[in-house]
Amino acid sequence: MSNTVNQLQLQLGNVLVIGGCGFLGHHVVNLLLRDWKCTVSVVDLRCQRNRRPDSDGVQYVEADITDADGLTKVLGRLKPDVVIHTASPPAQGLGAVANDIFQKVNVEGTRAVIAACRQNDIKALVYTSSASVMSNNKDDLINANEDYPVIRGKMQTEYYSETKAEAEQLVIAANRAEGSDLLTTAIRPSGIFGEGDMQLVHHAVNVYREGKDKVQVGSNENMFDFTYVENVAHAHLLAARALLVTSASSTAPLDHEKVDGEIFIITNDSPIYFWDLMRAIWREAGSQKGTDHVWILSRDMGLLLGFLSEVAFTIMRKTPTFNRQRIVYSTMTRYYDITKAKRRLGYKPLVSLSDGVKKTVNWTLEQEKIKAASVKA
Repeated sequence: MSNTVNQLQLQLGNVLVIGGCGFLGHHVVNLLLRDWKCTVSVVDLRCQRNRRPDSDGVQYVEADITDADGLTKVLGRLKPDVVIHTASPPAQGLGAVANDIFQKVNVEGTRAVIAACRQNDIKALVYTSSASVMSNNKDDLINANEDYPVIRGKMQTEYYSETKAEAEQLVIAANRAEGSDLLTTAIRPSGIFGEGDMQLVHHAVNVYREGKDKVQVGSNENMFDFTYVENVAHAHLLAARALLVTSASSTAPLDHEKVDGEIFIITNDSPIYFWDLMRAIWREAGSQKGTDHVWILSRDMGLLLGFLSEVAFTIMRKTPTFNRQRIVYSTMTRYYDITKAKRRLGYKPLVSLSDGVKKTVNWTLEQEKIKAASVKA
């Protein structure tokens, strides 16, 4: 292997994180600054939250990724070697307005990112997909790997997953496409949580705060893969390094080593019963309750109550905090085989599931204190 390739294994050159002020994106930025030799820039619609101090040298640019011409100009100015595209709306949205946003950002935005990369001769693009593209939200996924089919069209009941699958397809099709040397790959994380998480852990802590932690939907026999956000960020950077190494090499990788044009499922490699994770979160938040007095609600009853909640909140013109989507999520078996990521990316989790839960809950409780102090002030 050449000296150029060996150097690339230690550094990533100029890295652009699209969505770098978002939940996953800002963890990618943090990890880049902590563990890698590189210069970092961020493109996001708004760059006020999750922003690093000026002394860290991160360049922030506000831009709309659905503005193809504008994005092309931005990439032309920043001249990144690799683009890590993490931008996406939260998956929990429902209704026509949310669907329009999913289509615009996930599909049209990703199409614009690919075009901007190609027009500026970017070497590598790493895209954040989702393991949900393999789920029809009805049938269990047991130790599923990348060979499992992607669920599309009428079989896919979650439009967010439909748009993530379409964007993923665009990214993979762009790999070594005619007239371009762009190398691409897609990362499919499962159940991301961590500091900055305003979905899984945030809602779980609220359930505890509201005294609803005695309720369990289903029999808790469903295994689920959750992934601490730093581990997901780590996988993206391993993929970025592999693409740059491939770009610098005069020979193509062997099929069993190939990263460009490939998809990788990423988890904590620690599947857990769904409600066991919820109770771990509640314990860290202060709960002393065991399982002796748990009220078990059937899945069908949960779906009915979720539907009624959706109707009521629609009438009030508010977003439901309890819906059918969450019931489905909490009663499915969905865990994965990440052998491919281990072998080709050299991936293994940096942070264990239990440590990830502790870090995330501690951050969440600290945010509560900060918010309470600001209200008093």
